[in-house]
Amino acid sequence: MSNGTKLIRNELEVLKQRMNLEPRKFIQVVTGPRQVGKTTLVIQFTKRTTLPVQFSSADAIATDDKSWISLQWQTARIKLQSNVLREAILIIDEIQKIKNWSEQIKREWDADTRNDVNLKIILLGSSRLLLQQGLTESLTGRFESIYLSHWTFSEMNAAFGFSPEEYVWFGGYPGSASLIQDEIRWKNYVRDSLIETSISMDIMQLTRVDKPALMRRLFDLGSQYSGQILSFNKILGQLQDAGNTTTLSHYLNLLDTAGLLAGLEKYSHGKVRQRGSIPKFQVHNTALMTATQPEMFSTIYKDPARWGRWVESCVGAHLLNASLKNHFTLNYWRHVNDEIDFVMTDGKKTIGIEVTTAFKHRRSGINGFVKAHHPDKVLKVGADGISWQEFIRIDPKTLM
Repeated sequence: MSNGTKLIRNELEVLKQRMNLEPRKFIQVVTGPRQVGKTTLVIQFTKRTTLPVQFSSADAIATDDKSWISLQWQTARIKLQSNVLREAILIIDEIQKIKNWSEQIKREWDADTRNDVNLKIILLGSSRLLLQQGLTESLTGRFESIYLSHWTFSEMNAAFGFSPEEYVWFGGYPGSASLIQDEIRWKNYVRDSLIETSISMDIMQLTRVDKPALMRRLFDLGSQYSGQILSFNKILGQLQDAGNTTTLSHYLNLLDTAGLLAGLEKYSHGKVRQRGSIPKFQVHNTALMTATQPEMFSTIYKDPARWGRWVESCVGAHLLNASLKNHFTLNYWRHVNDEIDFVMTDGKKTIGIEVTTAFKHRRSGINGFVKAHHPDKVLKVGADGISWQEFIRIDPKTLM
């Protein structure tokens, strides 16, 4: 992972530029799924800065410890006083694990503001939902965010020599790259160290989940059906659970904020996000769908229809991660027999993307989409268009 983390140069440069502002401006909040390099990024930053740094992690701290943040802050203030430039940096990892963390951060930050104390703050966390709640409730106007997404093909290729096919199958977890020659060991690592840890620690320990078994089954089913549109009522039938669609929708949202499984919503002109629409499942990282099924790469790759599911999910994950990083919306579109796999919108432009693989057994929906919504452009990935191998090398924001 040490070689690969050199590829997070853009985010590292952004962080360096923001922390070099004089005087301090905002709290820097670094978010993203587990195992994408957040902690490594800030460690790299600490090696490049000349300012004194106080680095602490809340990972093993009691959640109701009301004095811990203040103690870390005071230690950083002491380091600041001993620095000739009267500047220092406080970094707190896994901040969302401290109860009422945002209120404590606000109190200390505002005290420094009143007293002209130039202590610069970096907060890291894996739970996008809980971080956002705290930021909007207590820290409005005081923070900027840097989102670290799952690794792209270009990053995995440059760091570990992944081929496009290896990236489709093994996804973008740098920490697991050394294990891909032993698929059974690799799958165990992804399931135990990434999936289960994200669900049990980033969701269940921090958010009320009344039916944890249902959430886990929803994740397994959603990963199995990644790239497909499936109503919550049908999901409940397959899960054989007496729950309701509201519960499933809530659990899917939690899985999404943990960087695991999203439910893309149907695109509607003039109302980009159509709440309550039938979701299209989409994994954030194809490693998640690979690790949750028993068959090996050699078997799936030889079956064009089944391999096509992985290819489309890889294209979808590429777009989904870019949407979180670059702040555009990703949906799907379907009307009667016409369907577009992905719709990108940023408030100004609308782009339709159709993925053609052996997995698909339907006619093209491009003409229907163009007639109904007059997008700025449409793209076809696969046959008669740009190859999927080339598409996953493209930065989606350049399409807007």
